[in-house]
Order: sequence, then C-alpha cells, then structure tokens
Amino acid sequence: MEVLILGGTTEASAIARALAGDARVRAMLSLAGRTRAPVLPAIPARRGGFGGVDGLAAYLRTHDVAALIDATHPFAAQISRNAVAAATIAGVPMVSVLRPQWTACPGDRWTTVADIPAAVQALGATPRRVFLTIGQQELAPFSLAPWHSYLIRSVEPPDPALLPATARYIAARGPFHEDEERRLLEREGIEALVTKNSGGAATAPKLAAARALGIEVVMVARPIAPPGETVPDAAGALAWLDHVVSTWKRGV
Repeated sequence: MEVLILGGTTEASAIARALAGDARVRAMLSLAGRTRAPVLPAIPARRGGFGGVDGLAAYLRTHDVAALIDATHPFAAQISRNAVAAATIAGVPMVSVLRPQWTACPGDRWTTVADIPAAVQALGATPRRVFLTIGQQELAPFSLAPWHSYLIRSVEPPDPALLPATARYIAARGPFHEDEERRLLEREGIEALVTKNSGGAATAPKLAAARALGIEVVMVARPIAPPGETVPDAAGALAWLDHVVSTWKRGV
C-alpha cells in the first residue's frame, strides 16, 4: 500500500523510521525543500512542492496513494490546507499530526500575539536584547525595529538580506536541554524571547529557562488548523495507519 508522508518535523521522521521496515506499505517522505541539508530517514524521499491543490491531488492519483499523513509543522498552514483539499479531491484517507500547543505555566511572562508583525510591535520602543527562535523565513519584519539587538537561532544560516543590521546568528538543531538554554540566555543577557507556539518537547526547554530567569516570552499564536482527523503524535498516526491498512486489505 502506498503511503505519502508530508514531513519536515520530528514526528514525520519518527513515522518514517517506523515504516522503513514495514512490509505492508511503501512509504514516501515529502519535504518542502526549505532546509538545504535535511536529516533523511531510511525510506524514499522527495523534495519540493506539488504545484498546489491540483498538483498534489494529481500526485495522489498517479501514484495510487492509499493514505496521506500530514506531519508538517503546525505553522505550515498553507501546506496543510492544500493537503486536506487534495485528499478530498482524490478520495484518499488522511490524518494530520497536530502536536499539543504549549500553555503558560505559573511564573511565565507570556505576551501572546497573532503574527510576526505583531511580535515586532510587542517588543516595544526601548532597546532590548532579543532571542529569535522563529526559523529563517520570517526575519525581515524585525528590520523595522533595528534598535533591538537580535540573536537568531535556526538549523541553517538565514539569508543575510533578511537579517536586521543588529543581528547575530547561531546554528543549532534541537532537541535542547534546559540547563544549556539557561546558560545561553544568561550569557547573552537576553531580555525577551520571540518564538512560535509550535509545541513539542524538542524546543520547549527554552520556555522553562525563560521562566526561571523571569524573561518575557513573545509567543506567536498558531494559525487555525484546517478541518479533518487529527492525532497528537507519531504513535497516533501509526495507529491510524494500522486501521487504514487493515481496511485496505479487506477491500472495504
């Protein structure tokens, strides 16, 4: 049975690893191509887009895909919307992995905002030392607030043209540990952390470190997920797939 996984997350990698030795399925991992050197699992992988809803629907039909798993990032809203629409057109069962959001704990100093421009506004007019952990696609708006000093962390170097003039960059791939995050925040004198509410354990320690140090967190809220069946983790997606495989074998 052909299975397509839309990936780029730790959950997608875990699903791919689990299916690598599963004789019941032929799984393909699809990556958007934003990371130049992704960590690839032991299953076939493709990179790049499909050409919108119609292109993805055509791929599902042409390759006889019998199950679609959307394990993209919670902020990859357009990809997820396209996946739901394409699966509906092609008549392919689909599930989305939607990891639980982070929630504020006692002692947190969160300012929740709707989007990245609002995060820039929330930093205010007083110069601050700001830690940006939002990836490398949405850095340009922070150039509108050049009075802040920015430390940017992402998996790969961002385009220099997108960086604020006062920005420095460090490369790192999670998971991270709270003691390491706390040392980084203290060493850099960070006064505000800007992050997206992506959820998950791999990058959550920065929130605990900020809480311990009394640092404000500007939290960008998630976009609304498209309708459809969801599971919270890789294990849930694999359980869903077990059911789809059994149904497919019976020809139901």
